[in-house]
Amino acid sequence: MTPDAERAGATRDFDVVLVLSGGNALGAFEAGVYEALHAHDLQPDWIIGASIGAINGALITGSAPDRRIETLRTFWRPAPSGAAALPWLSALETSRRTNAVGWSATLGRPGIFGPLMSSLTPWTDSRPSIFETNQLGTTLETLVDYDRLNAGPCRYTATAVDLETGDDVVFDSAAMQIGPNHIRASAALPVAFPPVEIDGRWLVDGGLSANLPLDPVLSDPPKRPTLCIAVDLLPLHGPRPTTLGEATSRMQDLIFAAQSRRTIERWQAAHAGRQDFALSLVRLAYTEQADEVAGKALDFSGPTIEQRWSAGRRVGMLAVEGVKAGTLSIGVPGFNIAKIDYQQPSGANR
Repeated sequence: MTPDAERAGATRDFDVVLVLSGGNALGAFEAGVYEALHAHDLQPDWIIGASIGAINGALITGSAPDRRIETLRTFWRPAPSGAAALPWLSALETSRRTNAVGWSATLGRPGIFGPLMSSLTPWTDSRPSIFETNQLGTTLETLVDYDRLNAGPCRYTATAVDLETGDDVVFDSAAMQIGPNHIRASAALPVAFPPVEIDGRWLVDGGLSANLPLDPVLSDPPKRPTLCIAVDLLPLHGPRPTTLGEATSRMQDLIFAAQSRRTIERWQAAHAGRQDFALSLVRLAYTEQADEVAGKALDFSGPTIEQRWSAGRRVGMLAVEGVKAGTLSIGVPGFNIAKIDYQQPSGANR
């Protein structure tokens, strides 16, 4: 198949930009969203990611279309945790998830980051962190075809932050050659993970600046009609916490989800009245979080990953149905915010 024939939007009259936020283990939701788009021929023309979104984006962009779901499944497949078999925990969802968080915090997540304090022996002043992520680089080398990522039909962008200056850093396959360290840098959340040195700069997680990295596409909207599907892993709305653990989790949600709200509002104001482009933004949020626990971003357990993946697939179908029904304002001049009606299980966070 030639690149032109493989190009995602070759038979569409609009492009699809997929923006993926950070959230560590919550990123299985993004894989589910992508699976829904993939199954209905809504392959992205451009993927922009921060943190786990950059990792998922690389797995998708750096794989042939017919292998993308398999590649995502390989990455997200549960790894042996070393946890003792505790059958009674399976009947208690909160205990099961909390137990999974504890094991990841202690033993790491094989293929992504090493066990507790693994990066502190020997200590290096330039890379202070709790875990090491060298194995993430190895995993990416195994799963990602960098020739395809850099020169294939789908553009790839990852974001990071300069640890010393605080400047935003953008890695874009349209302008440079992307490698494993660029992706590791995008996911280097202090103090859990070590900063990554690239061209003399120490870089950390792009989610610290913009967890939902919309700026690369909204700062210079494409001239071709565009559907921008933005997947946000942390909910802006949620119930009032009643425990210390719930309060901690809610604080994390608010810090990062408020970024997304402000970013969208900022670009709405900046593009008000413009008619020289047509971009429809759909924000798909992981809101089914009633069963999540404090430290949820470290819960890589199989049942939880599958639940998040399934939730993402359901929400992704809302975008698919909107495209089919023609309700997403695709092609309407200006910056349009498409509305999605979330139908969730009873008790899920709104």
